[in-house]
Amino acid sequence: MHQKVKLGLKENWLQFTILVIVNAFVGGMVGLERTIFPKFAELEFGIASKTAILSFIVAFGITKAITNYFTGKLANRFGRKNLLIIGWLFAIPIPFILIYAPSWNWVIFANILLGINQGLTWSSTVVMKIDLVGEKDRGLAMGINEFAGYFAVGIVAFLTGMIAQKYGVTPYPFYLGIGISIIGLLLSIIFVRDTRAFVNIEQKTTSNKELDSVFLDTTFKDKSLSSITQAGLVNNLNDGMIWGILPILLLSLNYDSKNIGIIAAIYPTVWGIGQLFTGKMSDIYSKKKMLFWGMLLQGIAILLIPSFTDFYELCFIAAILGLGTALVYPTFLSAIASATSPTQRAESIGVFRLWRDLGYAIGAILSGIIADIYGVETAIIAIGIITVLSSLVIQFRMPKS
Repeated sequence: MHQKVKLGLKENWLQFTILVIVNAFVGGMVGLERTIFPKFAELEFGIASKTAILSFIVAFGITKAITNYFTGKLANRFGRKNLLIIGWLFAIPIPFILIYAPSWNWVIFANILLGINQGLTWSSTVVMKIDLVGEKDRGLAMGINEFAGYFAVGIVAFLTGMIAQKYGVTPYPFYLGIGISIIGLLLSIIFVRDTRAFVNIEQKTTSNKELDSVFLDTTFKDKSLSSITQAGLVNNLNDGMIWGILPILLLSLNYDSKNIGIIAAIYPTVWGIGQLFTGKMSDIYSKKKMLFWGMLLQGIAILLIPSFTDFYELCFIAAILGLGTALVYPTFLSAIASATSPTQRAESIGVFRLWRDLGYAIGAILSGIIADIYGVETAIIAIGIITVLSSLVIQFRMPKS
């Protein structure tokens, strides 16, 4: 077996491709909720408060964040493949709960399961791809991985909007989730192979020193790692706001489900496709510059939303936001991987993803409270300002890379 273990994208293209397909199904599970949830909350459960509607994102974000952390810690102990399969088992009940939920608390429970599913499956596929490719193609690998996931988010967000427009907000859009979860589970059981053996090979050639405390270094102490981590948190903070507040804003502007679906889908689709290019760019160009410009573009795009409410203007802003996110997303992961030793990599990525996905919860709570008190536009502007400030932290704290 050990004779056959070789690092590299070309050498492991088949297993890599299988993991890309699996991650597209992982992303599809999140896409179920991107377009129709505020309408679903109001029509099915009579919930109109922004903070209450966004509670599903808070439940999802906190659960996913904690699961990411433990996936990072447990990946070496239990094996990546086992965690991936367990993650899919948590996905199976989700669409059924959403279809039959007697109260909003059941919807919250479905999102707790979704958080566990996303934490286990997405983290496992990320770490496995990084294991397979070695240092040279790490950014490209992350670009392809995140492309598959977020392109699927965009496609499913668009499809649920179309299905809701034609057949109503429930149950038909959620039938997609039944197919996605079953196929994802079967692919993972039958075709995916564990990648722990690859870590042992890379460990022999690495020059990165081991961190004293992976958690503290990734969060606060190490200038590179902590700069990347705060930007990750703010990136998902603004994504949590876009996920929850943007459909609410568009509903208030009298957009229908189909057009909300198109605008909501453009952002993750551009973000997804863009990563095919930006992932490779992060192997070649300065990671620091890509993170700075990406966060700055996001901040500017968000600040423009309240002033430009025409359909085509919003489509353009969504594309700019997607481009900014595409610049940073694969770069985050390849930059963390480059700054840590192979044996601590899964754990450091786990810590980064813990903080990054807590951003969903913080963004949803913050934008929900500001929207309820001062209005939706003020909430959007506040999140835009925080995003611009995050780009400045990258510029002035992170060493060149």
